[in-house]
Amino acid sequence: MRNALHQEPWEEIEAILRAGDAGRLKTCFEELSPGETARVISRLREEDRARVLTLLSPEDAAALLEELSHTQAADLIEELSPAQAAAIVNEMPSDEQVDLLGELDAQGAAAILEEMEAEEAEEVRQLSQFPPDTAGGLMITEYLVSPDKFRVADVLDNLRQRREQYAKYDVQYVYITSERDELVGVLRLRDLLLSPRETPVTQIMISKPLKVQTVTTLDDLQHFFDRHPFFGVPVTDEQGRLVGVVRRADVEEAVGDRADRTFLKVSGIVGGEELRSMPLSVRASRRLAWLSINIVLNIIAASVIALYQETLAAVIALAVFLPIVSDMSGNAGNQAVAVSLRELTLGLVKPYELVRVLLKEAGVGIINGLLLGVLLGGVAWAWQGNPYLGFVVGVAMALNTLVSVVLGGTIPLLLRRMHMDPALASGPILTTVTDMCGFFLVLSFATAALPWLAG
Repeated sequence: MRNALHQEPWEEIEAILRAGDAGRLKTCFEELSPGETARVISRLREEDRARVLTLLSPEDAAALLEELSHTQAADLIEELSPAQAAAIVNEMPSDEQVDLLGELDAQGAAAILEEMEAEEAEEVRQLSQFPPDTAGGLMITEYLVSPDKFRVADVLDNLRQRREQYAKYDVQYVYITSERDELVGVLRLRDLLLSPRETPVTQIMISKPLKVQTVTTLDDLQHFFDRHPFFGVPVTDEQGRLVGVVRRADVEEAVGDRADRTFLKVSGIVGGEELRSMPLSVRASRRLAWLSINIVLNIIAASVIALYQETLAAVIALAVFLPIVSDMSGNAGNQAVAVSLRELTLGLVKPYELVRVLLKEAGVGIINGLLLGVLLGGVAWAWQGNPYLGFVVGVAMALNTLVSVVLGGTIPLLLRRMHMDPALASGPILTTVTDMCGFFLVLSFATAALPWLAG
């Protein structure tokens, strides 16, 4: 029995919720190590999760949600009334507001927006128009801005007068704009504080600063921050007007989220992020939809074996090598898929460059296919003492590896050209073709050499 003095964190929180102690609840979450908050929330009962948000102040509840994944945060928000949810969402940064509401269904998000402060709600609606993996979708609208007619004293006075509002901002720079809201310069806080009060900001600002547009892609943003050690970069619209700021940390988080989504899709989790705190029926139905497609593809691949039942019955040793040939070739092909997906993400290859990718992968496929074929053929020969069996298995291994690698490199490009998600469909297509081809090569070669194999 667990000692009462050594409660799990979620057990302690459940006791706090029963006592209704908001201050102790806030302290408990603050004492959790980074990354532990999400685990603790997932262990609470459904009714207790909603109780956490209602017991905390809106500001503290917003801070808690920011530590969770967007999916987990959305699940918690859905348990609240629109008015309760709006009070919490109002306290979140603009980019987090957009991400969180984007996880909800349209009706639920609209209900919360109706309850939010008018200015906050309008900003969310505007930001929601941008694709999530662009500068417009990642930017925040909480930043310091001053007109180009200001002096240092004017900027400092503004900071003091609105200090409570600015205390929530990640302040590194002051962005200088013209009368038409065009970005004309960036003022570092160090230069602001060390300059005489009567100095015009235009004399100490960095003119013609680096900037990105709302349509700048996540890949381009990643490359930008790889080249420049900036905390953030200003975002402008097509007319050059300042509309937001993209922070380095948000770009890094978005890149990580995209990698996670790609991994989930490759692994067959296609309905979005899955957490074990979700309803069982939702999780099972999402997985079953993908597994149903895969079982059909596997039946098609296995049907090749049915065409060569007599050969397989005559040379039963072939049954040992069929899965080896298909699995090893599949692994080789998946390596090529991974490289193509990565190069597509980085912009190093375009979907129309099929011939170039084919030739590059063919070289790898020939070398690795020959080496794997010789190795597996040697094992077959040594095991059964039949050189013809070694030849059949070795040649099939070599050819199937070549086919698999070439297909693995080009299938993602073809799918992208067809406006399909290559991360989602490349694996099953490659596996099916590789299995069919591997089974066919081994069994057809064995059928041709049957007199020497069965003798």
